[in-house]
Amino acid sequence: MNLTPILTPLILGAGAIVVLLADLLAGKGNKTVAQVVALAVIVFAGIATVAVWGRGGPAFYGQVSGDGFASFFNLIFLLVAFLVVLTSPSYLKRSGSNYGEYYVLLLLAVLGMTFMASGTDLLIIFLGLETMSISLYVLVGFHKQRPRSNEAALKYLLLGAFFTGFLLYGIALVYGSTGSTNLEAIADYVKAASTPLGGYMGIGLALLLIGLIFKIAIVPFHFWSPDVYDGAPTPVTAFMSTAVKAAAFAAAMRIFYHPAMTLGIPWDKALWVLAVLTITVGNLAALSQSSIKRMLAYSSITHAGYLLVGFIARNELGASGMLYYLFSYGFMNVGAFTIAYLVNRRGDGSYSLSDYAQLGARNPVLALLMSIFMLSLTGIPPLAGFFGKFYVFSAAVQAGYVWLVIIGVLNSVISVFYYLRVMVIMYMREAEDLKDLERVPSVGFAALVCGLAIVLLGLFSGSLLEVARNSILTIL
Repeated sequence: MNLTPILTPLILGAGAIVVLLADLLAGKGNKTVAQVVALAVIVFAGIATVAVWGRGGPAFYGQVSGDGFASFFNLIFLLVAFLVVLTSPSYLKRSGSNYGEYYVLLLLAVLGMTFMASGTDLLIIFLGLETMSISLYVLVGFHKQRPRSNEAALKYLLLGAFFTGFLLYGIALVYGSTGSTNLEAIADYVKAASTPLGGYMGIGLALLLIGLIFKIAIVPFHFWSPDVYDGAPTPVTAFMSTAVKAAAFAAAMRIFYHPAMTLGIPWDKALWVLAVLTITVGNLAALSQSSIKRMLAYSSITHAGYLLVGFIARNELGASGMLYYLFSYGFMNVGAFTIAYLVNRRGDGSYSLSDYAQLGARNPVLALLMSIFMLSLTGIPPLAGFFGKFYVFSAAVQAGYVWLVIIGVLNSVISVFYYLRVMVIMYMREAEDLKDLERVPSVGFAALVCGLAIVLLGLFSGSLLEVARNSILTIL
């Protein structure tokens, strides 16, 4: 009954109840109280995460572990959640969806993510994934009066439930083969078995992988992502494209990074093909987009492919490079979606690239920050995005996947076109109306924090990589 490994989720669960009560007591017209309390809960959970970093160890009969790996991912979830909560109020007011339940659902989604990162039992990981998913189904459709948001929520719900069935059926088959859902017990079975894929074991592991890569939006399980990202409220899109992706990768690494879990499984060849398809399809689709939200949605698919390159490498540099990549990617994407919200002041849910015309003249600071985000997503040094790609590509070369890296680098060159197109529009295209943008201090502050973080993480990339390396050693 060691509570240290689950201290962060305990705070988030209790905090969600406190936010709900605070919103109820504050009355219908005051939603600032719910936001402030939610921010306080996230800060408190972050302090607790740092205070017990890597000191939790296994608990509850080996069902969870409060190791450095879980602490690192918890910090990613909390940082993204803090930025999203900080930028949400003005958006919710503008869209007529300013309800206190929004912050409760965000906290519950993060609660589920923490169990996906710390779970060492398949059922705990599944419960964490469902807690996260059910909260997101509601958040995606939070614009009740907007048909596009309703469509996105319904599509995400139906497809999410369908692929959750894959995951749960995979757990059932693995349990039927091994007699346990504990990851260590499953690994011991695989090591001792003369035919690791005998019986239903191979099918069970394959279904597990399919259920997780759906959440990551890996091709060909990516088809839900652009429509859901486009229809969801923009802060929710920023949250999904970063924190949800990190949670799914955390669960996949928990399960498949154990040395015994891939004995006799030709998974590297299958994932090689999936990585190439994901990077290429995401890039080519992003080229033709006229909406910044859809462009960033396809960009998110592409970056999932880059992360999969580090996953395939299965070495120390690949794992630590993935953690570095996910940490810095959170700032890149949240920052880009934050600027997108500030630029789009029409409130009709369309995020046309033409809205950025002469942004450099209308608001030079926002244009500079957006340039930083686009350059970092492209992979231009010395920004954090460059080092994220550099680490996962270097790990793949070490593991012998040279052609995979060549394809990844060529696709990075292709991505230059649609990322730099945004900068060309901001600085070189004439605008019909040079009306000043509305100033929202909290949103502008969040964008500034993201921009500074990307620069600093690039300049001091070695420090974060060392923290990531020490965190990943607990599961390698």
